[in-house]
Amino acid sequence: MKVSVNWLRDYVEIDLSAERIAEILMNLGLPCEGIEQVADDAVIDVEVTSNRGDCLSHIGIARELAAATGKELRLPDVRLEEMDRPASDFVQVEIREPQACGRYTARIIEGVKIGPSPDWVRKRLETVGMRSVNNVVDATNYAMMETGQPPHAFDYATIEGRKIIVRKAAPGEQLVSIDGTQCALTPEMLVIADAQRPVALAGVMGGLQTEVTDSTTTILLEDAWFDPVSIRTTSRRLSLPSEASFRFERIVDIERIDWASQRTAQLIVQLAGGRIAKGMVDAYPRKPQPKQVSIRLSRLNKLLGIDVPQDVAMRILSALKFEPRLQDGSIVCISPTWRSDISREADLIEEVARVYGYGKVSTRRRIQIEARPADARQKLSEAVGAFLNGCGYYETVNVTFVDRAVADLFAAPGAGHLTVRDVTRKTGNLLRQTLLTSLLEVLKTNVNAKNLPCCIYETADTFVPTGVKDSLPQERTKVALVTDGSLRQLRGAAEGLIKSINRTAEVRFEPADLIWAQVGAHILVNGREIGQAGVFSDAIRQKFDFKDLSPCGAELDFDELMALKSGPIKIRPIPRFPAIERDLSILVSEQTAWAEIAQAVQGVAPAELEETRFVDIYRGKGIAPGTKSVTLSLRFRDEDGTLTHDVVDRYQTTILENLSKAVGAELRSL
Repeated sequence: MKVSVNWLRDYVEIDLSAERIAEILMNLGLPCEGIEQVADDAVIDVEVTSNRGDCLSHIGIARELAAATGKELRLPDVRLEEMDRPASDFVQVEIREPQACGRYTARIIEGVKIGPSPDWVRKRLETVGMRSVNNVVDATNYAMMETGQPPHAFDYATIEGRKIIVRKAAPGEQLVSIDGTQCALTPEMLVIADAQRPVALAGVMGGLQTEVTDSTTTILLEDAWFDPVSIRTTSRRLSLPSEASFRFERIVDIERIDWASQRTAQLIVQLAGGRIAKGMVDAYPRKPQPKQVSIRLSRLNKLLGIDVPQDVAMRILSALKFEPRLQDGSIVCISPTWRSDISREADLIEEVARVYGYGKVSTRRRIQIEARPADARQKLSEAVGAFLNGCGYYETVNVTFVDRAVADLFAAPGAGHLTVRDVTRKTGNLLRQTLLTSLLEVLKTNVNAKNLPCCIYETADTFVPTGVKDSLPQERTKVALVTDGSLRQLRGAAEGLIKSINRTAEVRFEPADLIWAQVGAHILVNGREIGQAGVFSDAIRQKFDFKDLSPCGAELDFDELMALKSGPIKIRPIPRFPAIERDLSILVSEQTAWAEIAQAVQGVAPAELEETRFVDIYRGKGIAPGTKSVTLSLRFRDEDGTLTHDVVDRYQTTILENLSKAVGAELRSL
């Protein structure tokens, strides 16, 4: 916000340079981005945070300066000469959306004469970056920059039915705003309407048909309080920002609307003449209760690390208009209506600290930093990343939200999702229940960039609703892998990861029907399910446009990996005698799983069989349809002597016979 130093001096008696004022404001938590000299004035560009809407005015900034310098705040003397006829004879106000409009006031001014504003008004408005329009519009802009309350002046003659209705827009309604923008209204937008049609976008901008023109003689003056979210939604969707919406989005003072309306009416009569109707029409559905907040001196000093005298804290809070009083060792305050950001003890402590001065908090030339070792969770996360990096997987970091169309592909029909209400996020607003959705988006980006092969992983939280109202979701950390390679390659990485955590763990991939996979499996460790793996279904491939790609994915529960404890490491001496390896290629049915083959081998394996290892699968020329060729390697070793080939031949024959009996295997001949 641009603040005129000369304008500030109307409200607080200060004889300080612009640089010194900017320094005080920065110490109060209001950073200043620059100072510009304009003729005999200086303009300070003050950055106001979203929770300090009370500082979006010259009076608000002056109030802060008065508290910091000990000066008195001087508010304009508002006195109205009203005619006998009441405002209610001219207009009626109806609020149909009390949640979106907490208060609406209307005041009538007759006999105004539209013309240019005096030089002093034009000069002040131009100094803070606003252009002069005419004396009535300038009066409303002047009042807004002075009080922080955005008023709006309607040409009363254009208001049909002498009635103001605050309501939601009807489907198909349209409005041309003052700046000429054609606005297509939706039922979510709050509008100000007369008896026939919308005449303004509530809190955003007035309509062209009811604006003040040279022929205007009677003014309907609006001052109101609108819900910040409603105003921000409308302004964003219509791409129609304004000084008014900027302030309504940051909450205006609902209790001082009457005073702000009187001040605006006073300025209009001062600049354009006219007579003010008696009183105003005030629709105020629910008056908020004052907020009482307490502060303990012991907590104040402990939190700041310094001793703030009680009388100093009382003086600061009094200067900030918190009406402090001592009660049972605490300071009890009533939060001013313009301070919507004050609701708890810590807020009051911050108020005392920023006025007392952060510079008074003592500092030490040396600070001690205690280095703590990584905890078990962090160590495991690093170990998982190191192993997967060694397998050729690259880590990704993704947002926690996904689109509904994608989320539904991984959830059972009718399953619930957790949704955020952020109006700026129209799509991708569901908290993800699996990390695979995000990894598929990353894979798609790499496929489009022809960056293949692509193996990626992510370690992050997932959120699954419990189905119980007002209960927190199940938040679980998962490790997910996605690759454009084969399921066999993915399985190797997953098994290797588990074995790197617990060397003695028994890992099995048990076939399962998964919603998202055309071929799926449960990942079991020591008989306990810790994850899933599979080849993504055709529906998912079509959604992500994977035409010539059959990607695979796996997801493991991080907490289950944490629970895997590796037993003692067993060391064996280097074998004294050589081993004999035999590679077998067998023909089996397409439905035969490797686990069945391995089980058949182990069923008749002699003590000398040291290892059974999968080698390859072949389908193609020479292999009958519905059949596949599986190559496995058998390693034999005798700890007490050197094996002969005749002995291994007998072992091999026994194994082949059992394979034929168990899975119908035939030895493939070249």
